[in-house]
Amino acid sequence: METTSPKVPQLAPEQIRRAADYVELVWQEQGSEDERARLAKFHADGPELARLIGEFGALLLAGYLTAVPEEDADCESAYVLRQLVTVASRYLKRWCLASGAGAHTAWIAAGFLIECMQEIDQVHQFLADIRDGADARYSAAAA
Repeated sequence: METTSPKVPQLAPEQIRRAADYVELVWQEQGSEDERARLAKFHADGPELARLIGEFGALLLAGYLTAVPEEDADCESAYVLRQLVTVASRYLKRWCLASGAGAHTAWIAAGFLIECMQEIDQVHQFLADIRDGADARYSAAAA
């Protein structure tokens, strides 16, 4: 019985774009009037935003940030990495789905995801690629 595979969430392309926009805004936020207004608009969604960031985080961790080279897919370190991703994704989702979770939880979860992406040189381009990938998968599925 397989109990280790994470359940990767199925998000619509517009949800992926919205979550990526939020994470990017948190990443680059410098405190301008426009940025504070954009954050306030996101934060008005409270629990819904927290749920979205939890699902997006699980998708990001499982599908984009934990690449194991194909030649190493069967080694013990790949197994340990998959286990770590499974636990981190599950915990992030549970935390974001907890009753009372809201904008503050979404902000902290976005910060966690940003920390996971710190080794990426161009966070903006990375998030743009995720948005484009979601659109491409949706277009292919609709065809």
